[in-house]
Amino acid sequence: MAFSFSNFFGTDELDQRQTTQTADNQAVSSPAGRPKPAKVVDMSGRSTASNHIALFEPRIYSDVKEIAAQLLDNQAVIVNFDKLDEQSSKRIVDFLTGAVFAISGEIKRVGETIFLCTPNNFEVTGDLSTKFDQNSSTFN
Repeated sequence: MAFSFSNFFGTDELDQRQTTQTADNQAVSSPAGRPKPAKVVDMSGRSTASNHIALFEPRIYSDVKEIAAQLLDNQAVIVNFDKLDEQSSKRIVDFLTGAVFAISGEIKRVGETIFLCTPNNFEVTGDLSTKFDQNSSTFN
C-alpha cells in the first residue's frame, strides 16, 4: 500500500476502498477512513417535571398565587371552582388567563366550573366548550 498525504490528513473526499485478503485469497473491499457515527439519541436529558398536572380547588382568591406558581414551573393545572363563589371565580380565571398568556400557554374550559391551564410545552387537542349550554353556565 502506498503512503498518501491526503489519506493521512483525511482530505481525500473520494470513497476509497482498501482490499484485504481473506483465508481464500479473495479480495474483499471495505470502506477506508472514519467510521460512521452511531445514530443514537440521548433521552436521559428529558425533564420529568413537564409530565405533572396539578389539581386545585381554590377556596379564596389568594389561592391563585399557588396556581400561577405551578404554571411558571411549566406544569399543567386543572382548576375546579365548585367551592368558590362566581365573582371570585371570574377574577381567578381572569388572572390565570393573563398568566397563561405571559408564558405562551393555553387555558381551556373542560367542565362547567373546571378549567385546564397549560404552559407552552403541553399540547391540548379537541374542544369541549361546545357541549356546554352557554346561557346557563357560569363564567360568561
